[in-house]
Amino acid sequence: MKEKEIKKIVREGYANIVQKKNSCCGPVRPCCEGATPAENISKNIGYTEEELKSVPEGANLGLGCGNPIALASLQKGETVLDLGSGAGFDCFLAANKVGKNGKVIGVDMTSEMIEKARENAEKGNYKNVEFRLGEIENIPAADNSIDVVISNCVINLSPNKAKVFKETFRVLKLGGRLMVSDIVLLKELPEFIKKSVEAYVGCISGAIMKEKYLEAIKEAGFQNVNIIDETSYPIELLSNDLTAKAVIKKAGIASEELKAIGNTVVSIKVEGKKQEIKQNIFIKFQ
Repeated sequence: MKEKEIKKIVREGYANIVQKKNSCCGPVRPCCEGATPAENISKNIGYTEEELKSVPEGANLGLGCGNPIALASLQKGETVLDLGSGAGFDCFLAANKVGKNGKVIGVDMTSEMIEKARENAEKGNYKNVEFRLGEIENIPAADNSIDVVISNCVINLSPNKAKVFKETFRVLKLGGRLMVSDIVLLKELPEFIKKSVEAYVGCISGAIMKEKYLEAIKEAGFQNVNIIDETSYPIELLSNDLTAKAVIKKAGIASEELKAIGNTVVSIKVEGKKQEIKQNIFIKFQ
């Protein structure tokens, strides 16, 4: 698929998600009585009960694959940028961390998501959060203006991940840091999944090899690039996810094939830093 086509598919898919409140990346059946699918997914990937209760209702759509906030070590007064901010879930959690003197900017290319996020911000009376419509390959933020960039299961959807990381490096201040949760591959996916529209919106076919993903971050200029957590992509997620079900049914995948596919996909949390420039001072002695 061409880049414009992929973006159109993803934009339409996520507009449909926010309108219908369906998750793209997680089980549709809750494990706990009374829990919503989004709450169940979020608990399984690292969010606490306290975090879930601290955001406006409707902010958590269950679209993530990890909790970047838990590991970002956000400080009071910092400026945070969330790539692919959706309905604002991670932005509101970050806003609580950086306080009234800090600022959080959410960027999303889906106008329906931006509209929903702004409604949630107003509902929760968040004065230190704003949402901007834009593509993560062309981030609507100034050079050297951000302390921390976070993202949650979104960069894998971009057809130009290298550009996303270069843009991220551009907007970060010297000494700024990157903390993302994302989906990567341990080996290549079958061709029928790579070409699947449903799998792309479902966070599967857009994923690339883990080594390639890390290399793109390093090539953008980041230092100290490390995976600080890695977990397998649960096979039951593929079995229960609505978009994955469409792929499975269409392709007639046997259970053994499904298990093999599940073993190739992992969720990682990655950090990187934009190092401060060290200037050498030369003293000329007469």
